[in-house]
Amino acid sequence: MTSGKPMDRLVCGDVGFGKTEVALRAAWVAVADGKQVAVLAPTTLLAEQHFQTFGDRFADFPVRIAQLSRFRSKKETSAAIDGLADGRIDIAIGTHKLLSPDVKFDRLGLVIIDEEHRFGVRQKEALKALRAEVDVLTLTATPIPRTLAMSLEGIRDFSVIATAPQRRLAIKTFVRRESAGTIREALMRELKRGGQAYFLHNEVETIENRRARLAELVPEARIAVAHGQMPERELERVMRDFLQQRFNVLLCTTIIETGIDVPSANTIVIHRADRFGLAQLHQLRGRVGRSHHQAYAYLMVPDEKSMTRDAVKRLEAIQALEELGSGFYLAMHDLEIRGAGEVLGESQSGDMQEVGFALYSEMLAEAVDALRAGREPDLSAPLSATTEIVLRAPALLPEDYVPDVRERLSLYKRMANCTTSDALDGLREELVDRFGKLPEPARTLLETHRLRIASRPLGIAKIDAAADTIVVQFVADPPLDAAAMIRFIQSRRDVKLAGPDRLRFAIATPDLPARAQKVREIVDQLSKLARQ
Repeated sequence: MTSGKPMDRLVCGDVGFGKTEVALRAAWVAVADGKQVAVLAPTTLLAEQHFQTFGDRFADFPVRIAQLSRFRSKKETSAAIDGLADGRIDIAIGTHKLLSPDVKFDRLGLVIIDEEHRFGVRQKEALKALRAEVDVLTLTATPIPRTLAMSLEGIRDFSVIATAPQRRLAIKTFVRRESAGTIREALMRELKRGGQAYFLHNEVETIENRRARLAELVPEARIAVAHGQMPERELERVMRDFLQQRFNVLLCTTIIETGIDVPSANTIVIHRADRFGLAQLHQLRGRVGRSHHQAYAYLMVPDEKSMTRDAVKRLEAIQALEELGSGFYLAMHDLEIRGAGEVLGESQSGDMQEVGFALYSEMLAEAVDALRAGREPDLSAPLSATTEIVLRAPALLPEDYVPDVRERLSLYKRMANCTTSDALDGLREELVDRFGKLPEPARTLLETHRLRIASRPLGIAKIDAAADTIVVQFVADPPLDAAAMIRFIQSRRDVKLAGPDRLRFAIATPDLPARAQKVREIVDQLSKLARQ
């Protein structure tokens, strides 16, 4: 934040790992520097909880905090909007209301986006457009593929909170067929140890029927209901009462999914868990186990025959990924399955099958490197083939040298990915160490890759070396000094232009070692003609 350029950092930390603490400290840095802070939360409940947290933390400091959500009256909202416009409010915490056209900031310095995966591209870009020089801090446990891919490619800065809080235990996750006995056992275990529990029933129309059934099944429980269609004040009151332990079972919809922090609630029962996505299940499970008590998550499902194949896979994955810090791996899995989306467009996933992840990453990395070096990215270059080297001799790993076909393909790919001679030397040593002395075709293959690495920066598209001639073909507009190239051609009798983009060297090379040596010498001489 103190550097000369705007920050755009993604902080990926699992549920309950302390992302809010990072946000609090970043907000303090911005406010202490005389800037305003906007905190964007996806739900009214989370905005309310952040408002209380920020209010408690900054109570001893002259920091003015306002909340913009449906929990606030029109009069309070109007006063907050006026305060932001004239600079009296330092920190604004709100839902999508913050993105309204009538919300104007006097000196916005930092935007904090909590639970980033719950927002669309347009909403996130709208906040960045408020000011070009604004710092952006994005917090999430399970980033959507587009955001994660941009971070891994270096377009955005990236931090991972990998260390769990002290004494935190992994949440024990069970996938069970729904039955009255299992539900009563799960809830009573929690109530007997003095804790609280969530029962997630994601159908508002039938939630009161579920309440009646639960009251009959567990008469010892004090049950409250919370869902998004309740009046604002009623929902606020229910959540406050649950936090203060006036109720011990909260029957709710997915409104509790993001950021709700109730340390005494350590059991969650999810009805029809097969209908939720992987990231959503991970987030819901993260509502429990936020203290040092052992937490339990019960994923209730119908008969396995009535579930889709994907639902079964999701439930298997969520059960397997119950270790602390598994959110990041879950997001990586999501990226592989769904694709990375568009960097400049609005699609948050997809397009992976069109080009393949490796090529997509390579093209993006080249564009990022070009922009960092102050160059305009060459839009045709990432799709151009690599430098072709033809030495008129077999260049391969023989079957009797590396017998396993998969291993051969892996080694070919690793050679193709080598970008320096040192990396190629390391691979050569590994080959000798694992498979023994290199046969002639393998040596030729390594030599071909070495020449490719040296030729590519010079704009050489192809080198064709025969027994009596060597032809060097260039790409359009190679990075070579034209005047120096003319002097080079004039100074040698064995070189002549064989077209607008080719040089022909009349050099006799009877065997392969001599041919490779001559090609190497030519590449070295051409490298001296490169533009400074």
